[in-house]
Amino acid sequence: MNPKVVDRFLDRAKTWQEEMKLLRKICLDCGLTEDFKWMHPCYTLQGKNIVLIHGFKEYCALLFHKGVLLNDTNDILIQQTENVQSARQIRFTSLQEIIDLRPTIVDYIFEAVEVEKAGLEVKMKKTTEFDMPAEFRKVLDGNTDLKSAFEVLTPGRQRGYLLYFSQAKQSKTRESRIEKFIPKIFDGKGLND
Repeated sequence: MNPKVVDRFLDRAKTWQEEMKLLRKICLDCGLTEDFKWMHPCYTLQGKNIVLIHGFKEYCALLFHKGVLLNDTNDILIQQTENVQSARQIRFTSLQEIIDLRPTIVDYIFEAVEVEKAGLEVKMKKTTEFDMPAEFRKVLDGNTDLKSAFEVLTPGRQRGYLLYFSQAKQSKTRESRIEKFIPKIFDGKGLND
């Protein structure tokens, strides 16, 4: 357990402090082990990630790592962005909301624990299933060294680049992004390395 690190995180939180403290208590009451991963309180079962607590400007959330596999009988799980394949959030905008939903939150946590105990895995989309912008395809087709460098990147790094390049609405912006990151691709690094 990492209670001192989580204590420090919660004490320093400028927003959602009471909400996150209550979420922490709920997670611990469910018998999960507390850790601190990705700069947030994370709750695990036998080393497997179950839920993460995080705060945003407009809300705080309990993120279920394999939320897509939950039944979501109350229709409260939210896909954070269209590119998130596995995780789902329950979002909160007040302490009272958490208090009111506490029995449901506990049910969802226990369902997530059962998903983990059963060894269920999320079928992730393969890198080849992601859209490759025409501008990037053209650059790769014209530069075999770059194509080789891109192909040896980990699938996660490849997906990161494909998503980032694709998000630009204008072709000129996509071309600029591609040009900017060519050196990182040659260095075998990901978008955020």
